[in-house]
Amino acid sequence: MKIKDLEEMNRESMISCGFQATNVGRAIEIVEKMKKENATVFLTFTSNMIASGLRGIVKEMCRKKLVDVIITAGGSLDHDLIKSSKKYELGDFVMDDAKLHKSGKNRIGNILVPNECYEYLEGFMREVFTEMYETEKIIAPSEIASKIGEKTKEDSFLYWCSKNKIPVFSPGITDSAIGLQAHFFKQSKKDFAIDVTKDMGKLSQISLNADKTGGIVLGGGISKHHAIGVNLLRGGFDYAVYVTTASPWDGSLSGARTNEGISWGKIKENANHVTVDCDASIAFPIIMNEFLGE
Repeated sequence: MKIKDLEEMNRESMISCGFQATNVGRAIEIVEKMKKENATVFLTFTSNMIASGLRGIVKEMCRKKLVDVIITAGGSLDHDLIKSSKKYELGDFVMDDAKLHKSGKNRIGNILVPNECYEYLEGFMREVFTEMYETEKIIAPSEIASKIGEKTKEDSFLYWCSKNKIPVFSPGITDSAIGLQAHFFKQSKKDFAIDVTKDMGKLSQISLNADKTGGIVLGGGISKHHAIGVNLLRGGFDYAVYVTTASPWDGSLSGARTNEGISWGKIKENANHVTVDCDASIAFPIIMNEFLGE
């Protein structure tokens, strides 16, 4: 590729570039195939993605109905709710963390979250749980996500998921600030509970009833595993794009490549798939730029 071609960077030139640019170009092609084949698209991401500016891209995907199912960690709901009304700050990866603690600021890499953000969440979630408790004592994580979306603002991905009927599953929701508030609420409402198994039937039916499925997987953890696990029920994803910085050499799920998923039947043997070894905050905007501009 010649230097002048950088001004006309597209998927074809990226594919021919080599290294991870090639895999980014392949990822764009696979996402396009998901769309053309009307595949049911599962988007999964870890909580730190929503603490970052990638939240805006996720929101636009939901607004434009480019995704059919979201599976994520409970912290993503935390950050989306908070950032709809509060501002995070930009710091650095190396700071005086003891000083930050004394000043009431919490660091996520180079992103700073003031304590007041979580104070806002506490008040918001008390209202959410109180309203939900009036109609149902045992609730599912997807119902919590939908309720937050009903009550929050338009720059929230949960708002657009609620509006466009995109289910948001969060199987590990208790590992979050929202989960902690659920615990506090339960102290006075002993019959209140979050049933994380309640969503399994709904999620499995989405997978089983789909003609084809595609996975866009940012990072790893419980979000990734829940998506590939439920697609095991139907013989695996037809399309899969992973974006990760984790290494496969320690056997971690976060570092597992798409080809490893084939061995489990979580991705089909003849699937279109690619793993992009890159920070999602860099790769994901490039991958989705073409589709969000439509």
